[in-house]
Amino acid sequence: MSDFDQKKKPITDISKRDSLVRIARAGLTAGIISKAPYILARNKTRLRILGTHVTLQEELRQRAMADLGIELEFEAKGSAAVLQKASVSPQSFDLYEQWSNSINVLWRSGSIQAIDTQRITHWDEINNLTKTGKLTATANQGAGDAPHKILNVQPDGRLGTAQTGQASFLPYVHNVDSFGYNSDVIEKGIPYKTESWGWLLDEKYHGKVGIINAPTIGLFDLALAVQARGLMQFKNIGAMSKQELDQLFNILIEFKKQGQFSGFWTSVPESVHFMSSKRVVIESMFSPAVSALNGQNIPVVYAAPKEGYRGWHGVMCLSSATKGPQKDAAYEYMNWWLSGWPGAFIARQGYYISNPQRSQQYLNQAEWDYWYQGLPATQNLTGTDNKISVYKGEIRTGGSYEKRFSNVAVWNTVMPTYEYSLQKWYEFISA
Repeated sequence: MSDFDQKKKPITDISKRDSLVRIARAGLTAGIISKAPYILARNKTRLRILGTHVTLQEELRQRAMADLGIELEFEAKGSAAVLQKASVSPQSFDLYEQWSNSINVLWRSGSIQAIDTQRITHWDEINNLTKTGKLTATANQGAGDAPHKILNVQPDGRLGTAQTGQASFLPYVHNVDSFGYNSDVIEKGIPYKTESWGWLLDEKYHGKVGIINAPTIGLFDLALAVQARGLMQFKNIGAMSKQELDQLFNILIEFKKQGQFSGFWTSVPESVHFMSSKRVVIESMFSPAVSALNGQNIPVVYAAPKEGYRGWHGVMCLSSATKGPQKDAAYEYMNWWLSGWPGAFIARQGYYISNPQRSQQYLNQAEWDYWYQGLPATQNLTGTDNKISVYKGEIRTGGSYEKRFSNVAVWNTVMPTYEYSLQKWYEFISA
């Protein structure tokens, strides 16, 4: 039995939380309030969270503040900007939310401290994707920084696979990424058979291609595209050599000079605008952008490339400067993310949570079947913006949770040649 099969186990304790919140608001004593698992009986501790628009959403902030009784300050930026700020200024945030490719940079810079897994209420429920690297025994692990390789703090201070009770990040949201395309313009492909990363470099879409401007993400989208077109092959796409980077960027700069790319986006809202304004017809994409565009009746398909996905895993990290009440509040907030409701909320924008069985009770059967099981939608489904993003009868591109994560080609990764890849990326952007 896989970890995922444990979703069938009944979980009842979280259902008590909403009742406890209502009791607290009715004015019962602080002694009773303190027994609620996710209520803090203290005066509005302020927690500063640095991250991207992917998870730093106002509805999540408001719900967490109501549940926890703390003040949350969200600072959302593009992925490159938040990593740069966090790596040089740990005192500027308490918690950091981004992707696993940021971990090596943050850990080596001393910007984050280890998380005590004994203080994470539902740590034992976190599935094997981050603990062993695979949801199922037959899954493709994928090249690069598979999250289980960088999750555990080893006795010598390095990051590795042996579980020690000290973690570099809290595993929470995750997904597989690819590209989105407007099916009014581009004929709908067949998942895992005809859809290909190579489409990003197809002459048919000349001048209508958008790429994410993030060196540890966009680089792999384009490397997969170049490889799919047969323009070069990598010995290990998750650890490119300097020579391979030189060859890759010579190819990409030539495409750029010829006008293949319309632009490079830095945030989810910007990627939505690229597509809605018809600036592009195909682009690097994150799931919330696809959901938002479908909610605007723009028919964007999120591809299941035959070469495999680019995988990512969300990380929540504790600043090395956080201590005292802020540190306690940070653990409360981390526990809140695994408590059920947040995982259901982000499922509606196409993201998974590390303990999905706890979020199942907050999703109706149609939502669970569509988002996690890969079954046809039995009714119209709304996204986090309450607009219809999935219509009755549709099947999620790529299929079920297990199938999608069995087809990871490469993870967002900080390679050994990271510094050199940054130099080459910015040469490409400015070419």
